[in-house]
Amino acid sequence: MIIRSPSDIPSSEITPEGIYLQRRQFMQSIGVGAALAGLGLPLASAAATKPELAALNYQSVVAKSDNPFYTDEKLASFTDASTYNNYYEFGTDKSDPARYADSLTTDPWSVVIEGDVAKPGKYPLEDIMKLMTLEERIYRLRCVEAWSMVIPWVGFPLADLLKMFEPTSNAKYVEFTTLSRRSEMRGQRSSFSVIDWPYTEGLRIDEAMHPLAFMSVGMYGKVLPNQNGAPIRLVVPWKYGFKSIKSIVKIRFTAVKPKTSWQAIAPSEYGFYANVNPDVDHPRWTQRYERRLPGSLLSPNRIKTQMFNGYGDQVAGLYKDMNLRRNY
Repeated sequence: MIIRSPSDIPSSEITPEGIYLQRRQFMQSIGVGAALAGLGLPLASAAATKPELAALNYQSVVAKSDNPFYTDEKLASFTDASTYNNYYEFGTDKSDPARYADSLTTDPWSVVIEGDVAKPGKYPLEDIMKLMTLEERIYRLRCVEAWSMVIPWVGFPLADLLKMFEPTSNAKYVEFTTLSRRSEMRGQRSSFSVIDWPYTEGLRIDEAMHPLAFMSVGMYGKVLPNQNGAPIRLVVPWKYGFKSIKSIVKIRFTAVKPKTSWQAIAPSEYGFYANVNPDVDHPRWTQRYERRLPGSLLSPNRIKTQMFNGYGDQVAGLYKDMNLRRNY
C-alpha cells in the first residue's frame, strides 16, 4: 500500500468532482489502516453544506496506452457519475439513486460466502479489506440503454477476493446478490417494481477470475457514494452495466448457471453473458452507437460502440467458438 499525502494529486482528480452527495464511515485497515468517516446528506441539501467524501489510500493507475486498466478518454465528471445512474432499489429515474440512497446504512457490512468453496462463512468487510491492496482502474462503462461514461474506480481484483475462499473444482459459476432492505431501499417497497428482490447477477468462473473483473470500494479517489453501490460493488468493463452489481452482500459458488434478475424478467432482452456487442441490437434500439456522457440533447456526443466495450484484446479468448448472438 502506498500512503499518499493530501498534497498528492492522483490521475482520478483530473476532472472536477462537483457536488458531493454523501459520506459514510467504515474502517480501512491495510498495513497501517485508515479511518474513513462521514454522514449521508440528501440531494436537496445546499452544496455548501455537503461534506467531502473521505479519501482512500490506493495505488494510482499507470497512464500507458498499453495498460488494459487505463484509458485516456475523457472522464465523466463526479457529478455525472454520481447523479445519473441505474439503481432500481432506490427508484427507476436516473436521479433517484442520488436523491434517496442517503437512507442506506453501509456500516457495519458483511459478505456471505457459500456454495462450492472450502471456506464458506460470513465475512465482515473490514476483515476483507485488511487483506487487500487498493488500486485505481480507469474503465469505460457501457449501459445496455446505449449511454456510456469513463470512470476512475478504486478497489481490487475480483480474483483476489474469490481465491481467499478456495473455490472447489465444482465451482463453474459465481452468483452475486445485492442487499435487500425494504426499510432503507424505497424501490424495493414500490408496488410497480418488476424485480423479484433481491437483485442477483452472475459470471462464469473464468470471467470472474479475469484480471479486468474488479471489486470497487471507491471512485474518483474517494469512498463509493451510496448511489453508486457502496460499500462494495462489482465492475465488469466488457459487459453491459447491469452485470456490475452493487452493494453486494452474498457471493455463491455453484456448478449450475444462476438465473440472474434481468434474465428472469426479459430473457430476450437481457441475457446471462451481456457482453457489449454492437452487432447484436436490443429488441427496442440499436447497440451500434452510444451516447458518451457528458453530453446533452442538443449535443449528444454520439460515438460508435466497440466490441467487448474496447476490451476485446483481453477477453475475446473467453468466448472462443461461442455464438455471441445466441449466448447474449
